[in-house]
Amino acid sequence: MNLNSVLIRNLVFPYMEYFKGNKIRSYLKYLQETQHYSENELKSLQEKKLRSLLLYSIEKVPAYSKYRHLYTDIMENPSFAITKFPILTKQNFIHSSLTYISNDVKKEDLIPNRTGGSTGEPVQFYLDRKTVEFYEAARWRGLSWSNIKIGDSSAMIWGSPIELTQQQRLSYKLKERFLKNRILISAYNLNPSSLKEYIKTLNSFKPMYIYGYASALYLFAELMLSGNLSLKFKPVAVVSTAETLYDFQREKIENAFKCRVINEYGARDGGILAYQCSRGNMHLTVENAYIEIVDINTKQPVASGGSGLVIVTDLNNYSMPRIRYQLGDVATLSLDRCDCGLQLPLLEKIEGREDDIFVATNGAYVHGHVFNHIARNLNGIKQFQIIQHSRSNISLKIIRGLNYDHLQVQQFINEIKKVMGSVEIKVEFAESIEPSNSGKIRYTKREFPLSI
Repeated sequence: MNLNSVLIRNLVFPYMEYFKGNKIRSYLKYLQETQHYSENELKSLQEKKLRSLLLYSIEKVPAYSKYRHLYTDIMENPSFAITKFPILTKQNFIHSSLTYISNDVKKEDLIPNRTGGSTGEPVQFYLDRKTVEFYEAARWRGLSWSNIKIGDSSAMIWGSPIELTQQQRLSYKLKERFLKNRILISAYNLNPSSLKEYIKTLNSFKPMYIYGYASALYLFAELMLSGNLSLKFKPVAVVSTAETLYDFQREKIENAFKCRVINEYGARDGGILAYQCSRGNMHLTVENAYIEIVDINTKQPVASGGSGLVIVTDLNNYSMPRIRYQLGDVATLSLDRCDCGLQLPLLEKIEGREDDIFVATNGAYVHGHVFNHIARNLNGIKQFQIIQHSRSNISLKIIRGLNYDHLQVQQFINEIKKVMGSVEIKVEFAESIEPSNSGKIRYTKREFPLSI
């Protein structure tokens, strides 16, 4: 038994509850109760929370005061009324973000946050304590499905806080190590020369689970396998988050760490939206968020089981409500139910970022994941990054593998053109693919609007 885990559960969290009013454990207990509600009970709970948020927003939030005429609609049918609110894009939010702060609060009393900016301009926004604690409670609920409890040890392969001073960094590490029972391996500079030190650190700490970006976990797994290195202990699980987890990444991560991979679907500006259960299904956090799937072009709701843009309304953040916020992801809701015992509805698949979708010369949409399927059969290409600058202009960065053959590059180009049409492809060979400021690696990206 890990002594630090016991101390965190039995001393640190009770202290935070008693002296600081922290309610993470209370919210966790609530979510562990509601996950067993019936389908109708969950719908009723979500509708009640949505009605309350919409009514508050039209009365207290300047950005939504123009929708006061929807009062009757909201009272009668909030699920229908919300469709009369416009979809809120990140660009529109950035342009007038302060108008989304409630008149009942002061900005200075809120918790500032911002997205990493790996997909474009960073978004600055504010949260209140209740919202943040509900996010944390949702994460712990998802982890509890794999018998991971508050305080259990973890290692994070993550972006480190490089902006801190040396003294602040030491304080940060001590807080992480002793108050959160976790260590950090920086996702910014993963490289073969440091791998043995990383493995030594993990073997010494023996975290119950490992948590990180999908791309960083995949790269770490690749380094382990290519270096013929393994851990001397078996984690309960590896938790992938912050990016789309593809099947080929899951396979390699599980092969390297010798344990199952759990997918966490969330975002700084959306919270924990779904978590993978023991059966491998992604359960939606419907108590915290109202999620819509809309057509990429028309922005109208798609038919049940259809793929489209993820639109999120946080049901807890009254301090800075963002109604129908376009997260930037593409996903599909499921019509099925899970036999794991949880009644929460399912997310069928997460297809990636909206800007992972490319546009062929004939106007057809091509999901960037297709390039992963092509590259998988080319073992001379260790890693790649493909960026579409315009319909006819693509950059392809390639890291050579041990079995590199220039004919494979030409084969890759030919296969890309079969999908994309007659496009110009500029090839660059590199030693590594640099992560973004957030520590994530983007393998595919489109740099222009879909509708042109």
